[in-house]
Amino acid sequence: MRSTKRPPSLFSVSRRRFLGALIAPIAFGACRSRPYRAADFTVPERSAVCLSPAADYGVDFADVIGRALGELGVDLRGRRVLLKPNLVEYDDGSATNTHPAVVAGAAEAILRAGAAEVVVGEGPGHRRDMEYLLTGSGLDHYLRDIGVRFVDLNLADVRRVPLRSRFTTLPDLWLPVDVLRADVVVSMPKLKTHHWAGLTGSMKNLFGIVPGAVYGWPKNVLHTHGIENSILDLNATVRSHVTIVDGVIGMEGDGPIMGRPRPVGFVAVGIDPAAVDATCARLIGLDPFRMPYLVAASRFLGNIDMRQVDQRGEPISRYRTRFDLIERLNGLRLQS
Repeated sequence: MRSTKRPPSLFSVSRRRFLGALIAPIAFGACRSRPYRAADFTVPERSAVCLSPAADYGVDFADVIGRALGELGVDLRGRRVLLKPNLVEYDDGSATNTHPAVVAGAAEAILRAGAAEVVVGEGPGHRRDMEYLLTGSGLDHYLRDIGVRFVDLNLADVRRVPLRSRFTTLPDLWLPVDVLRADVVVSMPKLKTHHWAGLTGSMKNLFGIVPGAVYGWPKNVLHTHGIENSILDLNATVRSHVTIVDGVIGMEGDGPIMGRPRPVGFVAVGIDPAAVDATCARLIGLDPFRMPYLVAASRFLGNIDMRQVDQRGEPISRYRTRFDLIERLNGLRLQS
């Protein structure tokens, strides 16, 4: 049931609160005290990321993803699983969204692994017409074929959740019950550049769980409080237990919407979202240690140092490339 207490309006913000939000990104960098309780988080000693070849969208993704999950020892038996793809808006021929074949393949693989339930959920930050997005992309057809339900996270029932870190000045967020009741949240980003964060990876992909019906479009509250700070607070509060990256065709240039398609040819799977994001960053020519949200995440959420990340499946060298970047992101380049 939807919470009986109405979420507060985020569209009227006091001047003091607005100015406080603007300086938050600077404040957290300068603050000496941690914006989280270290005892609440455990960084694994080592993390693993599995890279699997996928030359096009005609491959058997259920098999590819199932093998990767097995390689990583992921146990999904009896679990309620929510898949969170990256769906922004539908534009035929673009590389904006996680491809429906990858989403459906992941759902099939997880059901075969013994999951009790699989649901696909997303709350796009731009396109409000979810029916158009689902039919245009073909995702509705794929999901019908395998009997998997889709939920619009922008309009779903919500519950107030206290944030487990304080990188933003937000004390809590209203989040979809479908996300909170899941035993396993699977983040399924599209491999894309992002004109503010540098990369649309597993961690940034969680922006889509924040309901537009409460916070507006394009998720105004997260932008007001700083993209990178919001990435950290979201991932500290709602952990993505598994990441599956659609790296078959990525997006370079002015991502996450206006960029150009770039074939790369892989699917990445991992259980440490920071490690997966760091691996994907290196694959497209970005330095994780130049990306503030990943550096901060490495202190309490996961591993980004390649010496602490075990590469499974294909070697990273097979897919390493150099995505075109907009000028403001050139400072994130991996130095050869």
